[in-house]
Amino acid sequence: MSPTFVDNDGQPDWRKIGYHARSAFAVLLSVVVLFGGGWFVVHKVHEAWIAWRTESDYIGEGKDEVVVVIPKDATVTQIGDVLVENGVIKSTRTFQSVVGRQPGMGSKLQAGRFRLRTELPAETALAMLVEPTNRVALKVTIPEGRVRTQQWEILAKELGLTEEQLTAAASDHKEMGLPEWAGGDGNLEGFLFPETYEVEEPVNASGVLKQQVNQFNKVASTIKLEEGAKKLEKTPYEVLIAASIVEKEAARPEDRPKIAQVLYNRLGKDMPLQFDSTVHYAIGEFSHVTTTPEDRATDSPYNTYKVKGLPPTPISNPGQAAIEAALNPSGDDFLYFTTVDLDTGETRYSKDEAGHAENVELFQQWCQSHQGRCV
Repeated sequence: MSPTFVDNDGQPDWRKIGYHARSAFAVLLSVVVLFGGGWFVVHKVHEAWIAWRTESDYIGEGKDEVVVVIPKDATVTQIGDVLVENGVIKSTRTFQSVVGRQPGMGSKLQAGRFRLRTELPAETALAMLVEPTNRVALKVTIPEGRVRTQQWEILAKELGLTEEQLTAAASDHKEMGLPEWAGGDGNLEGFLFPETYEVEEPVNASGVLKQQVNQFNKVASTIKLEEGAKKLEKTPYEVLIAASIVEKEAARPEDRPKIAQVLYNRLGKDMPLQFDSTVHYAIGEFSHVTTTPEDRATDSPYNTYKVKGLPPTPISNPGQAAIEAALNPSGDDFLYFTTVDLDTGETRYSKDEAGHAENVELFQQWCQSHQGRCV
């Protein structure tokens, strides 16, 4: 039965109306208080969760790109520490927890260099670490024709190795894996093959040098260096020395076999080679292509102006093309060559001193019009 809000006279009973209104308001207020209190609790719990989360983990997609190095055999804890140190994640413990919630994930973590971002959630950082596309190879490029000390300057700059570390590694001749026909003193000059290498971390001086020597051995086998040297009636080491000179003297690819032939022709006639590149090696000066009279007067077995025959060791570390040129000389009967334009690399050849003198005059004219380019 519906409540009656009129009195006996049929008039509105305001007392009853007020009472029931107060009762309804009380019920409504109770619901509001209960409902509002629940949202208040949920809101406070959510705030607490956010506070805990932000204290132990980052939220979002990260900020700045960063390359992180994970050491070999690092544990999950150690990896977490590395990530914290590099600003990638906020907490090692959170990282451990994320890894632990995914069975077998720890075994997927590898050593190496990885491209990540700073201020990442631990779960995102983990996903990026196991994604192959985020792995960054540590590479170093050694150009053709650099002498050992020049190569070591590159290795020091790019890989953080010291000259002392490289010298110590190079002194362990047996460890380097040089071919049996290499010079008896274990000199690595000529065998440190120029190439772009992917270097395993942590970087080890001995490992880097062995990579270069191993690559030389592979190339030597591919181009059949020993067999080719035998056909030329030379030792493989003599061919390598010739290649090291060709690498330094040739201005253009097409000049390599011709210069190799000039070298062999002069040796065949018992003429001194008279190559400026060998003098540069003797004095340790590589900033110019020419030499001074004082340079050419230097007493050194590498000074081919004063000493006949090949220098005692390679004077650079030649690339494959230079070695192939030394194995396959052009067959010309030239005895002289002169680069007459250092910008274009134009090189002229002659069979006698008169022709050579004409070419030298052309080069001197070029030098006079390009002050500071020649000694």
